[in-house]
Amino acid sequence: MQLQKDQKASFPAEVLFQEVNGETVLLDLASENYFGLDEIGTRIWGLLQAGSSVGETLETLLGEYEVERETLEDDVGKLLQKLQEAGLVEF
Repeated sequence: MQLQKDQKASFPAEVLFQEVNGETVLLDLASENYFGLDEIGTRIWGLLQAGSSVGETLETLLGEYEVERETLEDDVGKLLQKLQEAGLVEF
């Protein structure tokens, strides 16, 4: 997914989420599908939920984790694409 750094996420009303022991479970009530996020995925979800743009989220993560920018952008892009394809987030 090509990240647009100024994009902000919106979340469909039928998507519920619950954090449990540092991980997040997402449930799409419309499709009855669920999706699990690990600790870093949970951090990304939380930043987007708080209103951070994709670019702000990337900058925050770069400050928190020892990772190359290119690797982070690729990994975050893949996660956001999966979430978008599953109907759990919109951009």
